[in-house]
Amino acid sequence: MILSRLWPVFLLALAALSPRPAGAAESAPVTSARDVATLVTDTDRYRPGAPLHVGLRLRLQPGWHTYWINPGDAGEAPTLDVRGAGGATGRSGAIAWPVPERLRDGPLMSYAYTGDVLLPAELRPVAVEGAGDGAGDGAMVLKATADWLVCAAVCVPEHGVFTLSLPAGDPAPSAEAPLFARAAAALPAASPFAATIAPDGTLALSGEGLSSDTVRDAWFMPLTSGAIDHDAAQALSVHDGGLTLALKPGDAFHAGATLDGVVVLKDAGGQTRGLSVSARPGVVAGAPLAVAVHPAGVAGLGRILLLAFAGGLVLNLMPCVFPVLVMKAMALTRLAGGRASARLAGAGAYTAGVVGAFAALGGVILAVRAAGDVAGWGFQFQSAAFVAAICWLLFAVALNLLGVFGMGNGIAALGGAGTVRAGYLGDAMTGVLAVLVATPCTAPFMGAAIAGALSAPAPVAMLVFVAMGAGLAAPYLVLAGVPGLARHLPRPGPWMDILRQGLAFPVLGTCVWLLWVLALQAGAGAVAVLGTGLVLVGMAAWLTGLAQAMAMRDAPARRIRLCRAVALAALGIVLALLPGLGQPVTGSGAGTGGGGLAVRADGAEPFSTARLAALRAQGRPVFVDMTAAWCISCLVNERVALSSAPVQAAFHDRGIVYMKGDWTNRNAEISAFLDAHGRAGVPFYLYYPAGGGEGRPLPQILTTGLVLDALKS
Repeated sequence: MILSRLWPVFLLALAALSPRPAGAAESAPVTSARDVATLVTDTDRYRPGAPLHVGLRLRLQPGWHTYWINPGDAGEAPTLDVRGAGGATGRSGAIAWPVPERLRDGPLMSYAYTGDVLLPAELRPVAVEGAGDGAGDGAMVLKATADWLVCAAVCVPEHGVFTLSLPAGDPAPSAEAPLFARAAAALPAASPFAATIAPDGTLALSGEGLSSDTVRDAWFMPLTSGAIDHDAAQALSVHDGGLTLALKPGDAFHAGATLDGVVVLKDAGGQTRGLSVSARPGVVAGAPLAVAVHPAGVAGLGRILLLAFAGGLVLNLMPCVFPVLVMKAMALTRLAGGRASARLAGAGAYTAGVVGAFAALGGVILAVRAAGDVAGWGFQFQSAAFVAAICWLLFAVALNLLGVFGMGNGIAALGGAGTVRAGYLGDAMTGVLAVLVATPCTAPFMGAAIAGALSAPAPVAMLVFVAMGAGLAAPYLVLAGVPGLARHLPRPGPWMDILRQGLAFPVLGTCVWLLWVLALQAGAGAVAVLGTGLVLVGMAAWLTGLAQAMAMRDAPARRIRLCRAVALAALGIVLALLPGLGQPVTGSGAGTGGGGLAVRADGAEPFSTARLAALRAQGRPVFVDMTAAWCISCLVNERVALSSAPVQAAFHDRGIVYMKGDWTNRNAEISAFLDAHGRAGVPFYLYYPAGGGEGRPLPQILTTGLVLDALKS
């Protein structure tokens, strides 16, 4: 104990008594019982425009360490800010991080430095006019501030302010130059090998020079905290021309994004070299396409297609599809008295619309993700413009059901009236609309299917989306194709007009819901724009109906054309309003986990991966609720289960932190979390029990009893 207290005093005295070389470039030290910190440079003079290397030197007492840019499971990276004044100015860039050690402390893994450490950076002096000729005067004063954390059994944050003066002149190596050479040798080199990261976390390097003779061990350290489980074993497989490391994805792992970090390779002689890699997403030979997709080759693909079909089938019962069920019900009654061929043709058109829309939506999602952006199931509802457009379209459908105007050819055939040809087109467009409004919901079985589709090759992914579309269309196709079932449908009659008008009100209710979603996404101004559009759509519908009535009375053609022209002009103005709705409201919380939903009285706090990691490190139980304002299933689950008194009491009694991630607007952090857990949409629920155990996913449809059972298990 006495020696440990005298160590920094002894070191400081030794430094003071030792002769300093004329070329020394080191500041006065900042000392503590744990380390000695100084600012150093690699030259004893500076020249304007020439790079000057500066660095924070930490001489750590045995048993103490500081951290890398990614500290791992715990810790904090050092910071260094160096600025020049006097004869020249300049500011240091980012720290060039040497390859760190891996330090294990129980269940935690840290990336750290021990002993005599130099954290270098570069500064380019810029001469100050009139401060000297740069040949022998005009000294530059370097002033630096640094913060670092040193840890042993305890962690202590430290702070230093340093000053160092360098004269102008021809630079010559300082006494500290070997420290910079040593730090440069410890920097990770650019990797000569191609790097790929699979959706399940398998990292692969490929290229000449990799074999079991040259690589005996390897490990990976990501630049981003939480990208992998740092403490998990990294199983190594080496073959001629390549190697794979089985990484365990962490909360911040994103299956569709590049993974940056350092791979350390150890040869047979125990020598190590660090390589800086940027692993691109892709399929790794020998790695599964996704955990839930291909566990057993063809059998796994068959299973995922079956899940996709079942998910589409159950989607018919989800509340978000109810407005479209209105139009489907009207089409079914129209088919009841018709011929079998007409029923099958109508059902085929509807199926083609559903499957085609699913395939198109899947193609868009895959294209967006291939371009490096984040997209998941229901992503289009994160666009305020899309929400407004769907609201206006459903409002027009409701006005048609109320009889404000009649259906003609084209998209207006959504209700199924008009000629047979128009009715078939209407069936197809009804299928397209069904898919568009179904995407706010993720039915049971769909989560694994969509995640599998987004991590599989494009042809397999499209098969999965087609299977979901077939599931959604299947009941209608069966009802139309089985004569026995068709005979039980009610016969057309006057009651259909009353039913049609009554069913307009659920559609109007959906418009109100979309208005609420838009208010959360883009604020009050967007609500005013949407309301203006509703007025214009209503006027266009009224003028269309007026023109149809005049045509039936053989009114002058110019009046009919005028009504139609004004109606088209109104719709043109509506379309012109859409670009102004493209951006979410500022301060909505996107990027913080808050999204568009405020923290409610249920005690939920906004989701963040950093906060989640901190809570898990403390061993606290956490319930993660990934939701969105446009997700009806999410809102139903919240009202029925999560906001219920028994569940809220269980959260309180067990000390469970309730975190809510709102995906109403685009949020890369939430998208990455969903991808890391094999999900591509909401709702998604994950419970982390006390003690830091693995997260346990819950079903997508919740009940109070189901949640309470999960909390007790």
